[in-house]
Amino acid sequence: MNFAEKVIAFNGQLEYTGPPLPANIRIMNPYREEEHALQISSTFYRQYYSDNNKRHLILGINPGRFGGGVTGVPFTDPKRLIAECGIGYNGKLTHEPSSVYIYEMINAFGGVKAFYSKLYINSLCPLGFTTIDNKGKEKNYNYYDSKELCTTVTPFMVDNIKKQIALGCYTDTCFCFGTGQNEKFLKKLNEIHGFFNKIVALEHPRFIVQYRSKTRQLYIDKYLQAFADAGIVT
Repeated sequence: MNFAEKVIAFNGQLEYTGPPLPANIRIMNPYREEEHALQISSTFYRQYYSDNNKRHLILGINPGRFGGGVTGVPFTDPKRLIAECGIGYNGKLTHEPSSVYIYEMINAFGGVKAFYSKLYINSLCPLGFTTIDNKGKEKNYNYYDSKELCTTVTPFMVDNIKKQIALGCYTDTCFCFGTGQNEKFLKKLNEIHGFFNKIVALEHPRFIVQYRSKTRQLYIDKYLQAFADAGIVT
């Protein structure tokens, strides 16, 4: 199988079967819950990953409800899926701020074809989490927001990092979205399991959009320099 078919198979088999999650936290699996997510994401991967090229891996935290949680493509909301990737979508046009930044960065890199020919984005936990707040509203939840949740799903994350490397990813350098808890936890896992020679942490897209929007070009430049330092060029 080429890279695309490996990713599609990986997405299709994703299921959390570990110990029960803490109270009020649920797993979010777009490939099982969203009617067209597996089909849409499969179209995306066949369009941009139908080759045998090795790629460098970028690991985020876990999918959010309005991007990968809808389309099945990490950091890609329906609006960007249509406008940037050229893939049709007939559902609700949700908006994820992180996706906006990611595609600004991708365009600065050289465009979607150039970027996805070199890099593969996913997350430490390829399935997401949600919780219900005091007002009864469903909200995104990060694996590290609860020590109990983190401990519970660690074996699942370790297993899926191994599976994603096996798709055809380099192990010399891994990029991490998040310079706080996500970086800390990935480096801890890496010390134990030796997944990668080097982990390069970059500020998380959501942080940039929410707190550093006026200087986002500086972060785009930082991303591109980090890729160049790892030998990734258009």
